[in-house]
Amino acid sequence: LSFRNLAALASRWPKSSHRLLEAAAAAARPAAYSRGMSDEVAKARAAAEAAHGDLNKPTIFNKIISKEIPAKVLFEDDRALAFSDVNPQAPVHFLVIPKVQIPMLEFAKDDDESLLGHLILTARRVAAEQGLNNGYRLVINNGSDGAQSVFHLHVHVMGGRQMGWPPG
Repeated sequence: LSFRNLAALASRWPKSSHRLLEAAAAAARPAAYSRGMSDEVAKARAAAEAAHGDLNKPTIFNKIISKEIPAKVLFEDDRALAFSDVNPQAPVHFLVIPKVQIPMLEFAKDDDESLLGHLILTARRVAAEQGLNNGYRLVINNGSDGAQSVFHLHVHVMGGRQMGWPPG
């Protein structure tokens, strides 16, 4: 029975059965699949609890934007900031953030279309400056289930090594 078939069966079960199924699936996964994830998941859950529903609270990224906290800045303009990740998951790992706080991608408005495009183009520009000519990965974690640990929209850019698939 594959995970896909199991998921199809589970969709017909009561919600109370889903937790048991998720626990069984997690136990069956290879260790390499989940290695390193528990810390990020724990951080994401802690961040969601700390927000207490107020996702517009200032974050550490606001302090980086205002220069209250130092960061290795790779690019900055009036709309975006790119800086090295303090906990790199690849030889090159940086974040691109908007200077205005959008807590999560799902809270972006149609008016943010230009800004969101600017973040992606900034990621491309900085990736080229960092020598990521053989490819790189862009990741946006959204919400606690997506392992978002800082509620200020940010794009992770990772490269400098062969990326695996599936990513999560």
